[in-house]
Amino acid sequence: MSSLGENRVEKVFIDVRFSDQEIIKKLSAKRILIEKVSTVKLDELSNQGLHQGIVASVLDFRYYSLEEILGASKGKKFPLLIILDSLKDPHNLGAVLRTCDAFGVDGVIIKKHGQVPLNATVAKVSTGAIDYVKVCEATNLSIVIQKLKDNGFWIVASDSQAQMSYEQIDAQRPLALILGSEGEGVSGLLVKRSDYIIKIPMLGHVNSLNVSVAAGILIASIIAKR
Repeated sequence: MSSLGENRVEKVFIDVRFSDQEIIKKLSAKRILIEKVSTVKLDELSNQGLHQGIVASVLDFRYYSLEEILGASKGKKFPLLIILDSLKDPHNLGAVLRTCDAFGVDGVIIKKHGQVPLNATVAKVSTGAIDYVKVCEATNLSIVIQKLKDNGFWIVASDSQAQMSYEQIDAQRPLALILGSEGEGVSGLLVKRSDYIIKIPMLGHVNSLNVSVAAGILIASIIAKR
């Protein structure tokens, strides 16, 4: 049920011939409304997709304001936020959210335009983390960075051309880590506005990592130093 986003499930439609009593018991225990319908109705609800006799109606994905994320992080000595600049692949966004939930990241900020939004694929890949990680959708990341600086955050940009290794980050302070798109990385404007510009040294034959893998390495390193 967690992969469905149980906190957002309004109602579940099941085929009149649906026989998995274990699932029905779990739905009932969570007081989720169940309605038995025909196979034809399920086909219609799922847009003729594969539904295996069960379809859930869920609330839209919730976005938080930057003020909400900042307010929730004020109680922490060294909060950590992630800024994602123009990610296009929902699988990468879902994987990043899963990592952020695992390490207790205080919030994720994404672009409103030119970036994949929260959607069903992101939810599935995040394995439920989408319901717990606070995500803010922002029109202008430069303005976001300035607001974060005004609230005591130091900005860290990941860039393959940087001179500083990620291991040199001073993690004993509020940090906002910027990760760039799959093809172009962090934009030059955001790099210029950053306090630290760091890279993950590559010892093999390739010169880059998948953004979700890089996120895992960098977030884990910051948390370990705390």
